[in-house]
Amino acid sequence: MGIIMWLIVGGIAGWLAGQILKGGGFGLIGNIIIGIIGGVVGGWLFGLLGLSAGGVIGEIITAVVGAVVLLYVIGLIRK
Repeated sequence: MGIIMWLIVGGIAGWLAGQILKGGGFGLIGNIIIGIIGGVVGGWLFGLLGLSAGGVIGEIITAVVGAVVLLYVIGLIRK
């Protein structure tokens, strides 16, 4: 059941990050990948700041923050 939750949270987080930065998603697989990597980045950033978010909503928030940071950095590198 854990892997299914990772995919669901990753898809939601990737889609939300796409809405925040570019105004659109990246397709189902792209959203899931961005969301999962964003979850790792967000968890690392929250750990550095001493923050913690619990529950599914907290996981989604953490993943969205990480995905937004990830997409921002990728955008900077592409320019």
